Amino acid sequence: MHLAYSALDPSFINSHQLPAFKNDENNNEVMLRYQAYQTACNKLAGEIAAIQKYIPGWMPKFRQG
Repeated sequence: MHLAYSALDPSFINSHQLPAFKNDENNNEVMLRYQAYQTACNKLAGEIAAIQKYIPGWMPKFRQG
């Protein structure tokens, strides 16, 4: 979903950047979580669009841990 909506709203990318991480192992885990988040958002794009009818601009939160 992030991919689809970031193409429509470039400000989303700038306001939802991933923070820098201290070690590669932690960074790899966070990147895997972020890829899973993107996959889930893509899968649920219809449901997210339905929610956004009532709450414009709503996006699922990306939780790092």
